[in-house]
Amino acid sequence: MQPGIWQILIVAIVVLVLFGRGRISEMMGDFGKGISSFKKGMSEETRASSEKSPQIEAPADNAPAASETTETTPQNDKTAG
Repeated sequence: MQPGIWQILIVAIVVLVLFGRGRISEMMGDFGKGISSFKKGMSEETRASSEKSPQIEAPADNAPAASETTETTPQNDKTAG
């Protein structure tokens, strides 16, 4: 048994009444954004996997020395009175 035009029309009207026109268009917009984001991610994945040679990063030469990272605290000079 296939749904006829009247059954589809009744279901569409019920959905429209329950959710409202604004909410349905918002959901369809979010759905479209999700699909485009998925396609973009898949194209980036295939582009990244098609690269033959991985890029190796050189170690950073401008790392701070150990003496530069230690903090100095001021010492209180008290005179004996």
